[in-house]
Amino acid sequence: MRLQSDGQMRTGRDIAIAALLGAEEFGFCTAVLVSLGCVMLRHCHLNNCSVGVATQDDMLQKRFSGKPEYIINFLTFVAEELRSIMSGLGFRRVDEMIGRVDLLEVNNNILPGKRKR
Repeated sequence: MRLQSDGQMRTGRDIAIAALLGAEEFGFCTAVLVSLGCVMLRHCHLNNCSVGVATQDDMLQKRFSGKPEYIINFLTFVAEELRSIMSGLGFRRVDEMIGRVDLLEVNNNILPGKRKR
């Protein structure tokens, strides 16, 4: 069994936290779509995406200006940030981070009613 993490994954920090919490696989749906030009109109299922990302309409598809290089650049920056975090924690591989909750700290200043004095 493998634990997958998805939803609001955008940065290397997000991946690091998910891995430390035990995730072994990571999903990047929305962030990748945005890197391709998606403007999040939230009507993908209606086949009328105005930027041509999620449509079968030939006319609308012509508006699509995304390129594979955009996804490559996005994921390269995510990987570089994750590598930086990993080196700061003393890890060489992501596999070494999985489940290391002992390295996480709770920020009490952001919890309601539990402010540190």
